[in-house]
Amino acid sequence: MAAVLVVLGLLLAGTVWGDDDEFPFGPFRMYSTRNDPNTPVISTRAVGVTAAGEEVRLSGGQVGLRRAEFEGQIGRLREHPELLGLLAEAYLEANPSAPDLVSVQVIHRKFGLSGGRPTGEYTDTVVVEHELADDE
Repeated sequence: MAAVLVVLGLLLAGTVWGDDDEFPFGPFRMYSTRNDPNTPVISTRAVGVTAAGEEVRLSGGQVGLRRAEFEGQIGRLREHPELLGLLAEAYLEANPSAPDLVSVQVIHRKFGLSGGRPTGEYTDTVVVEHELADDE
């Protein structure tokens, strides 16, 4: 009975004062809260840029990295942008006939919302960029 009371106490305290880090004793914010329906939604993507200025998508099956895994590394990539070179290497290994990339960028696209519906407007911001050496 004491163990049940301790677990219930932890659940109650986590519900009132907890956050994602305390899950399962804290609320999982993704499911327990909602965002303002007029606040922009941010979508993160990684792209390689060719010498011609064309963008090549570097996510999902192209490099074997899932979106959530990638987004969890944004802070690390800001500190060490050279890690983006690994994405370019993985892409070129999987696509040997693809054009060479001159840089890799992480881009946040903010989609405008009004009343929870897309407005059609968006802005792109380059969050991290790494210029590739000629030998990559």
